[in-house]
Amino acid sequence: MISFDSHLHTRFSSDSEADPRAYIQLARQKGMKGICFTDHNDYDFPLEDGKVVFDLDFKAYLDYMLKLKEEFRGSFDIRVGVEQGLMKSVASRVDSYDPENKLDFVIGSSHLVEGEDPYYPSYWEGRAVKDTIIKYYESIMENIKTCHNFDIYGHLDYIIRYAPEKDANYNWKDYYDYFYEILKSLIYQGKGIEVNTAGLKYGLKNPNPDINIVKLYKELGGEIITVGSDSHSVDYLGYEFDRVYNMLKELGFKYYSVFKDRKAEFYEI
Repeated sequence: MISFDSHLHTRFSSDSEADPRAYIQLARQKGMKGICFTDHNDYDFPLEDGKVVFDLDFKAYLDYMLKLKEEFRGSFDIRVGVEQGLMKSVASRVDSYDPENKLDFVIGSSHLVEGEDPYYPSYWEGRAVKDTIIKYYESIMENIKTCHNFDIYGHLDYIIRYAPEKDANYNWKDYYDYFYEILKSLIYQGKGIEVNTAGLKYGLKNPNPDINIVKLYKELGGEIITVGSDSHSVDYLGYEFDRVYNMLKELGFKYYSVFKDRKAEFYEI
């Protein structure tokens, strides 16, 4: 089984109210070895209702999580991370994040297309879907060239969750050249990718990214794979991990990764 969920959001993220202790309790009931909290930090995210979204109170977050980690030391494995929003315009702030190296793990993700949020149906009005998806992948290419302070790239084809017809008419091969360049760049930088099961929760045929993209990553020499539910509520902890386990095994992966002190540890599949 996949015994470690490496992508979880709690009440420290503005889009979650989940209690960290509730995650721990359920993970232990499920027989998991550990979890990694990865609350959102997204510099310059568009304002909603007059407040900054995804502006993590890093000190409060770290103080709480490190105390929790210490409380359960020896009985349950807790790691502390952040999901960092990547954009060229905030690269210097991203790369200077956590200067005292307190975190175990940093997921690098892109949530915006040219500064706008594709989560909302109104975003897609009057836009050509394929052109918009291309712009998103172009932004990822720019982001990973300018931002370097992350360990793995999160939910690579995230935008498909919110496209008007999701993946009904989506063919990953239409964007092959972008994936090839993105994955080659990540591998060259020694960074991994995530298999994020929230895509399945959103009704997609595949996790994020499409399992064929994970296959391409392996074919290009990539070895570092983390698995995360991207859960914003406790109910989705470890969501569809059995399915991902089988997918990775079929692709020939021998290990998945969990990060500690910003270094990958390898767990046998």
